[in-house]
Amino acid sequence: MILELADIRIHPGRSSEFDAAIKRGVETVISKAKGFRGYKVNKGVENPDRYLLMILWDTLENHTVDFRESQAFQQWRAIVGSYFAGAPQVEHFTLLAKSTGPAAA
Repeated sequence: MILELADIRIHPGRSSEFDAAIKRGVETVISKAKGFRGYKVNKGVENPDRYLLMILWDTLENHTVDFRESQAFQQWRAIVGSYFAGAPQVEHFTLLAKSTGPAAA
């Protein structure tokens, strides 16, 4: 399993619009991609124009090849791209350790 972490900065004052757009984009486009396993979006408290989008993929190639080189990627960018203040910073991670306690949400 691969975690894609995208650090997204949007234009100031557009967070309420982006809140709806990012959810719509993931749920209608990315969620249908090969290897997609789930997602989470966190919004900045101190900086409400900063978001962390976390997507779980079966493999790195499911994101970097299957999705990024597909028409779906263009659909995703059409939904959210106009909000971006700059290119999102994207990195990929593998799981090293995980909590098993009650706070493991």
